[in-house]
Amino acid sequence: MTPVGIAARTIANAWVLGRRGGASGRHNEANQATATDEPFCTRRLSALLERAASFAADSGFEHAADGLGELLDRFREQRFHLAVLGQFKRGKSTLLNALLGEDVLPASVIPVTAVPTFIRAGDDRRARISFSDGSASIEHVAADARELNEFIAQYVTEPANPRNRLHVSQVEVFHPAPILREGVVLIDTPGIGSTHRHNTEATLNFIPQCDAALFVTSPDPPVTEVEIEFLGRVLAGTSRLFLVLNKVDYLRDAERGKLLEYLGEVLRRQAGMEGDVSVLCVSARAGLEARQNGDAEQWARSGMAAVEALLVDFLAGEKERALAQAIARNASAIVADVLLQQRLAVQSLKMPLDELEARLQALKSKLAEIRGQNTALKDMLEGDRKRLEALLEEQAEQLRRRARKHFTQVALDALEQNRFDTDLAQNVLGEVIPTFFEHELGEMSRVFGDQVKKAISRHRRRADEIVESVRRTAAQLFDVACRSLPVAEEFEVKREPYWVTHQWPVSLGVLPESFWDKLLPLGLRRARALARIRDRIETLVAENVENVRWPTLLNLQKAFRDLGADLDARLEEAVAATTGAIEAAYRRRAEQSELVAAEMELQESRVCELERLGSELQAVVDGCLNTRE
Repeated sequence: MTPVGIAARTIANAWVLGRRGGASGRHNEANQATATDEPFCTRRLSALLERAASFAADSGFEHAADGLGELLDRFREQRFHLAVLGQFKRGKSTLLNALLGEDVLPASVIPVTAVPTFIRAGDDRRARISFSDGSASIEHVAADARELNEFIAQYVTEPANPRNRLHVSQVEVFHPAPILREGVVLIDTPGIGSTHRHNTEATLNFIPQCDAALFVTSPDPPVTEVEIEFLGRVLAGTSRLFLVLNKVDYLRDAERGKLLEYLGEVLRRQAGMEGDVSVLCVSARAGLEARQNGDAEQWARSGMAAVEALLVDFLAGEKERALAQAIARNASAIVADVLLQQRLAVQSLKMPLDELEARLQALKSKLAEIRGQNTALKDMLEGDRKRLEALLEEQAEQLRRRARKHFTQVALDALEQNRFDTDLAQNVLGEVIPTFFEHELGEMSRVFGDQVKKAISRHRRRADEIVESVRRTAAQLFDVACRSLPVAEEFEVKREPYWVTHQWPVSLGVLPESFWDKLLPLGLRRARALARIRDRIETLVAENVENVRWPTLLNLQKAFRDLGADLDARLEEAVAATTGAIEAAYRRRAEQSELVAAEMELQESRVCELERLGSELQAVVDGCLNTRE
């Protein structure tokens, strides 16, 4: 069943052409039947994490308690971030307003300023405006939707803020809509294909940070070349792309069917979509009216119920289950680590003192060898850092050459078309430069980011093996059971998406032609005009490439620096945890032998509780897995 199928059983006009492979077709009706019910894995996990954290704290395992507390916070705070995309006048703002249930976002025949709007859950209606020029943010609490709409319009509409002269970087809207309380964050992105093409590039760079994207189009006119090109590039950044055909109430059934067939054919042939294509058919305007009038039947007929079901029941629910499974796995690993320490303590209390001393010394000798492996790993890490820095410099130089060639050709074409008017050439370059570098920044971030991720992942796997060898060595020397821990990188929560507003230097500052220049032959005039521009282009290329290279270099260095520190910290934590439990038991044996029996009873009771916690966490993992499959 397709995404539409979640609600299509009750919504007649949610048309389905099929679906793009991988988006949602793995979920059958059995899955959907459980989507609206809170599954076992998510229902029990919060309470189980609280219990495990409390037990760890009461037992003196503060580091484990902190780790379990962090997992609990992540689970409670998780959100589903949806980027809403679309060309101007497709009804994107109206669709968002329909989901909110009232006119919050300005919807106008005039394009809005190209800044993103993040719509989050809140107890009241308010907005926060952030600026890119260092100005303090402005926040306003509104009495109703109309007041909120009017406040936002001062900053996002072209008449009130032409060409974003107020330097708005981001708008945050807080609203009590039910869909937001379900954990969905709606992100209204700048319209694609606007006169500011670099905003389209910025949107493309932003999409991979989100959990999914919803693309809105409409019949007036049918999908454009700009939209098709954009969709083709979006597909490279997300596997969660869903299509909405708005304004279907303007079409007769026959027209709608033909349009959907055409849309599917075009998207497969030109946008590179594979397999079938699913489309949610809606009338956002009718949906908004339905919400404002409290008309549930009209809400269903508008098709907006299908969109809401997709977001809340399917996508957000799926993310919650996947997150619950990952967190339960990592909590299980923390509990297993504490369990090993407790078993080592019990075994140390039972073992003859001279044998305990001998095994403890053998363990310390093995740990010295393991520390040597960690040193070798850090040397390899440093080598990879230098290799990637060299790769970055090579890519930056290639970017300089491409930019120099491209801008020179653009300037030359502009000069020839405008009788060597350097002012007009500067205006053309002013439009080209931001788009060029926004695109190049996105490409470099993706390509270089993949290289960094692969290198770091490789070193993390080796670090996991080293840490695991500490636990395994201690367990073998003291004859206790030891469960292998899952790879730490299995758990990766998407960070909060953020929008970056770049200021790309574009001013040429070239002197115009003199009176005598205009008397020269055309070839000489052309050469002199181009020479005046060429030097300034060189400066602009250097400045803008550095705006790409420098932050990338800083991020690279920080990533490797943090990883190196993490390798040391994880190893020392593992060493301290294993030897600490044994040494504590040794001290108890040496100093207070009469209390050993009571201590052993306490430790064994802790082992039993930890085993129960581990089993229950594994049940959560299995429950999530069964629900997702």
